[in-house]
Amino acid sequence: MNGLQAYQRVNTQTSITDADPHKLIQLLYNGALERINMAKARMQARDYAGKGQLISKAIEIIGGLRSFLDFEKGGDLAARLEGLYDYMERTLFEANAKNDPARLDEVADLLRSIKSGWDGIREEAAGLSAQTA
Repeated sequence: MNGLQAYQRVNTQTSITDADPHKLIQLLYNGALERINMAKARMQARDYAGKGQLISKAIEIIGGLRSFLDFEKGGDLAARLEGLYDYMERTLFEANAKNDPARLDEVADLLRSIKSGWDGIREEAAGLSAQTA
């Protein structure tokens, strides 16, 4: 492992340790988007084993996002997100099976849209955390 990779690993571990729940979700979105982008590059390089591993990681991360859904508090929004996450997982699976970069782009676009909304409520989420602390 080179120095940059070691730094990135420590930096990521520190970010996760220091993160509040809102930040953890942001990190998951970033991680999924990063894996999808890397999978697309591996697909274009015809590294199908690497592509498959990266897509599998992205699917796992989206599963992690699903596990954070609170159906009691989130109601209809949580149910819609669950359906969207399910669609993303299936689309990634199809992208992997068919080597279809357009499907990777579709999921990345969906994730960016959701992430943008999530990022937009950062101040509100931080205010709630401060009130409950």
